[in-house]
Amino acid sequence: MRDVNTTILVVEDEPAIRELIGVNLRHAGYEPVFAGDAASARRQIDATLPDLVLLDWMLPDAPGIELARRLRAEARTRGLPIIMLTARAQEADRLSGFEVGADDYVTKPFSPRELLARVKALLRRASPASTEDAVEIGGLRLDPKTYRVAGDGQVVNLSPTEFKLLHFMMKHPDRVHSRARLLDGVWGDHVFIEERTVDVHIRRLRLALQPTGHDRLVETVRGGGYRFVPA
Repeated sequence: MRDVNTTILVVEDEPAIRELIGVNLRHAGYEPVFAGDAASARRQIDATLPDLVLLDWMLPDAPGIELARRLRAEARTRGLPIIMLTARAQEADRLSGFEVGADDYVTKPFSPRELLARVKALLRRASPASTEDAVEIGGLRLDPKTYRVAGDGQVVNLSPTEFKLLHFMMKHPDRVHSRARLLDGVWGDHVFIEERTVDVHIRRLRLALQPTGHDRLVETVRGGGYRFVPA
């Protein structure tokens, strides 16, 4: 997805890193906008919703992870694609980022090529697959054309990654998918993410489906992975 109308908000307080990211995004055909702290990022998001946010963990006024948590808690920004940027390389830190709603996680120092690959992959996941028909199983309906999910008529709000994860599983019901298979099918085989990340997103997906009772359709298969079980 290369589109000059695709706006990416870069929330980063270090000018050199901000400029490096901006140059590479422009070269790839995106339109970067910038914020140096969480408060100014929030103002920009409130004014105009970007297509994706690159969010630094360590900001001068508030942790980026807290901004991600607030964005996921609000209906307007719940589906906003978020990539965390941070020097925190420990697995526990990465999982914490995923827990609060980040779709991807890039550690510093990073390769600009890797960052662009992550941006492109996440934008693809966030874009409705307009050529695909809606899927409905057990009262749960997912429409790729409108990017909407409803359980028995009640709206279910999902992040781009949970939407793609649910779509993949609903297209392959009753099959047991290993974590590695889900990583390839949802994130893509060119993106290197720990298999435990799948568990975090499955947990978030179940929480989103819980109010309508459809969390029961996402089954854990001991030693195998996960399966979508039609009601």
